[in-house]
Amino acid sequence: MTELPTAADLMGEFGVSRGVALRVFDALEEQGVAERVAGSRLRVARRGEAVDRRPLTERLTDVITNDRLPVGATFPSATKLCARFDVSRPTLAKALQKLEAAGLLSEGKQGKPRTVLSLPK
Repeated sequence: MTELPTAADLMGEFGVSRGVALRVFDALEEQGVAERVAGSRLRVARRGEAVDRRPLTERLTDVITNDRLPVGATFPSATKLCARFDVSRPTLAKALQKLEAAGLLSEGKQGKPRTVLSLPK
């Protein structure tokens, strides 16, 4: 991953205002050359790499549909989901709690996997 310089770097090196630096970043993002990453930074986007920007809860709901999990099926483990969606465990835990509250998944406990309680609409 190649990170782009920060707005402060551009301001110092090229003497441009913060507004100009931010407009440059917006233009790069609009053209698909750069994408935002944590910490308000940008990185060069890889060509042909589609990034799903939907909320994690929606992407987890798609796991049920795309993997064709019936009611009662075991939902993938947190370890597998963290790797699949490239997120941290705390982020995943919050999203899974929302799906539990919505009645889609059973509560996960240590040693007991989550199961699908209902199918998404």
